[in-house]
Amino acid sequence: MLDIFSRAAHAPKMNLFVNAALLGFIPKSVKKGLMALAPVRRVRHAVMKDLGLPEDILTFVNYPTRFDRRETDAALKGSGIECPNLKDYAAAAVGLLGASPRPGALHRPQPQGHGRRQGGAGDRRFVGHRPAAAAKFAQAGAVTIICARDEDKLAEAVKEIKSVAGKDAHVYSYSVDIADEAGCAEFIKRLNEEHGGVDFLINNAGRSIRRAIESSYDRFHDFERTMQLNYFGCLRVTMGLLPGMVAKRKGHIVNISSIGVLTNAPRFSAYVASKAALDAWTRCASSEYADVGITFTTINMPLVRTPMIAPTKIYQNVPTLSPEEAADMIAQACIDKPVRIATRLGQFGEILHAVAPRVAQIVMNTSFRMFPDSDAAKGEKGGKPQLSAEAVALQQMMRGIHF
Repeated sequence: MLDIFSRAAHAPKMNLFVNAALLGFIPKSVKKGLMALAPVRRVRHAVMKDLGLPEDILTFVNYPTRFDRRETDAALKGSGIECPNLKDYAAAAVGLLGASPRPGALHRPQPQGHGRRQGGAGDRRFVGHRPAAAAKFAQAGAVTIICARDEDKLAEAVKEIKSVAGKDAHVYSYSVDIADEAGCAEFIKRLNEEHGGVDFLINNAGRSIRRAIESSYDRFHDFERTMQLNYFGCLRVTMGLLPGMVAKRKGHIVNISSIGVLTNAPRFSAYVASKAALDAWTRCASSEYADVGITFTTINMPLVRTPMIAPTKIYQNVPTLSPEEAADMIAQACIDKPVRIATRLGQFGEILHAVAPRVAQIVMNTSFRMFPDSDAAKGEKGGKPQLSAEAVALQQMMRGIHF
């Protein structure tokens, strides 16, 4: 029930150049007093850490720099080679600087290395159930804990994980329905008693319903059951494990959300609402726990080819992420610990809804009318629905979004 998914999808790169002289009108005494305030120091530390820059670099923001080429000219004298005028290449140099990869982009540490750096086998524990991702953690030497309701599928998952990570991998499985309060409480108790809690928690309780609201007038239980699992279930597990993380002053929680939360995908009102609730809770919690070593990552996952989407026949030819790509996404969340991971398409949808909400509604309404409800959603039996050429083209353009 708690899954593990997906692929590293980086945010679009934006280059920002700020003239430090803009702040020159602020008296030095005022700036020094502001930087002495604890909240300002914390914000500065957090920003610089997130950017991967040493805090000492701020002392060089207005550092007087003078470039001198006299020694170069002396060395080149008589060679026939001359230094070009700075004005002739400065613009191109700045452009190349802005286009260069961010630090670490060319050499991202893999989960295996990350696991060793953290102290080896047994030092990190993960909760989740998606063999592709769980196998990565087990392969890194982590004590890997997976949970789901179906014991037979859990046994298959453990077998699959060990086939990748090795037969000696530390993999444990628990049959539990996290939508059940009593069962979930017992599960948390066993985790704390038998494993000493967890260091990493991946929440991906997944119940998705693709059905238009007009087909849900007499199906209020659709909204209740998605909230019960996707939101309340994740909260039960998270809040049960948080005290142990706080006591150790370390822990990272990855909540698998949906691209639909950013794009407000039609036909997924029940599913998107439950994931949006988890997103909102995470934003609040991350602010409360920022100073005690607990971090959160929200992954707005695009469509992943899993059994959950199999009943929707129109997804058979839709570009989706593979479980392996989804697993890479979760690995990135656990290594880099960003606040959010989302695809460019999801980020564009979020910006469009913020900047031009009416335009966004028209776009999504067009897609809503273009793609029909499945026969299962309408309570009918039938084959794969026929799509127009425009619908097929839109599917190919908007990789991973829900229709």
